[in-house]
Amino acid sequence: MKEINILWIDDEIDLLKPQILFLEEKGYQVHTASNADDALEMLQDHSYDLILLDEHMPGTNGIEALGDIKDRAPASPVIMITKSEEENIMEEAIGSRIDDYLIKPVNPRQILLSIKKHVENRKLISEKTIAGYQANFQEISSRIRQAADYDDWKDIYRDIVHWELELEGQTENGMHEVLKMQKNDANTEFGKYIRQNYHRWFEENQDKPQLSPSLLKNKLFPLIKNGEQVCMVLIDNLRFDHWQKLKPLISEFYSIRREDMYYSILPTATQYARNAIFAGLMPLEISEMYPNLWLHDEEQGGKNLREKDLLRKQIDRLGLDVSYYYDKLGYSKTGTKLVQNIEQLLRHPLSVLIVNYIDMLSHARTEIEILKELASDESAYRSLTLSWFQHSSLYALLKELASRKITLVLTTDHGSIQVQNPRKVIGDKKTSVNLRYKNGKNLSYKESEVYESREPNTIHLPKPHISTRYIFACNQDYFVYPNNYNYYVNYYKNTFQHGGISMEEMLVPFVELEPRK
Repeated sequence: MKEINILWIDDEIDLLKPQILFLEEKGYQVHTASNADDALEMLQDHSYDLILLDEHMPGTNGIEALGDIKDRAPASPVIMITKSEEENIMEEAIGSRIDDYLIKPVNPRQILLSIKKHVENRKLISEKTIAGYQANFQEISSRIRQAADYDDWKDIYRDIVHWELELEGQTENGMHEVLKMQKNDANTEFGKYIRQNYHRWFEENQDKPQLSPSLLKNKLFPLIKNGEQVCMVLIDNLRFDHWQKLKPLISEFYSIRREDMYYSILPTATQYARNAIFAGLMPLEISEMYPNLWLHDEEQGGKNLREKDLLRKQIDRLGLDVSYYYDKLGYSKTGTKLVQNIEQLLRHPLSVLIVNYIDMLSHARTEIEILKELASDESAYRSLTLSWFQHSSLYALLKELASRKITLVLTTDHGSIQVQNPRKVIGDKKTSVNLRYKNGKNLSYKESEVYESREPNTIHLPKPHISTRYIFACNQDYFVYPNNYNYYVNYYKNTFQHGGISMEEMLVPFVELEPRK
């Protein structure tokens, strides 16, 4: 066990010998200073796990010294010991960043409880968390083996994300590795489930989960019909674990009415999944009904430039009389401008905002070394996403919308996964470039490593050529061409990609929120 060092600052330190002996008998190392100046010198050369600080001392008193103490030991909890319970003194001390206070005379057990609360609390929480996951491990493993339908997989993924976040920041690496292996096992089984069942979801009268094309019809438009003014924020590439990190911030001004996941269609890529959401149609139907609004992978041009038109088409097909505001927030200045001109958004019963930051981050991380370091793993990726949101114009906009009593719908078109395992694919020049799915005429690959669709129309995907087929990577696989193979294997390994089959890509959040009253 790590030795816990305590610094006790008190001008009557000699009178505190019984309390100090009591703490030392409990295994703590207690260092003492009789004034603030000596204490600051000690902090210059040593670090302490906790500082006990007397408020009333000759010369520099405790409150006056507190700022310098926190500057030199920002991570050390400070417990103020005072003779006074006057409210203004406590407010001043708390405002100066004390972590706790005790009223004199203090007995040794009071001090012991405060130490445990501020120093050992993290260790106790860590032990309890690890024990909780260990207790649940076998139950989750059993559910992975027995999962029979799409709701089972949502529940399994929800629990895995819960334990990922609970174990985040814990120093016990063994449990992190166990959870990572269990998640990989789950994704392997999830891939088998999708291979066996995905095509059936498009057969008549077959039970199926909520999919991208019917998302607005089933989830969003009923709110409008109910007379609510709604803003839908679609954050490209927002995973369920990202949402869980953002939730505490958003919950300060919005109450969660309904939190769910839906299944993104394949390919889990913006061109397919997001166009399907706004059109209310699968990609095959979009390409057939509105050929001028659809571009195939091999065609030049932006593939998501006509979403606003596709949304209008869906609204008209459903016979809805709904005006809407539509915008894309790619940079902070766009969001700031919208906050300043929010009245134009409020003129419509429906507002749709596309936020591309997380998707831009995942792509930039592949190219920029510093971002690879900042988002080196799943935990760091979540942390960077949270940091962006805290300082974003979107955060300011959502606060403003809550104050205007606007219902908020938060969702995404697909997620992403950190890839590890290269799989060789051979294709011609017109083969699509995505690392998690490919479509083309002359694809060569190992069939056991992919989910393939030789007849794309059965899963409602367009077929530009009579021999076009689609293949999808599963779990943490990614596709690499044989040319310059080793270079691209190393270049793309550990990057965050989307387009294929994994819980992270397909099981994505759809959340209804209402402003707090």
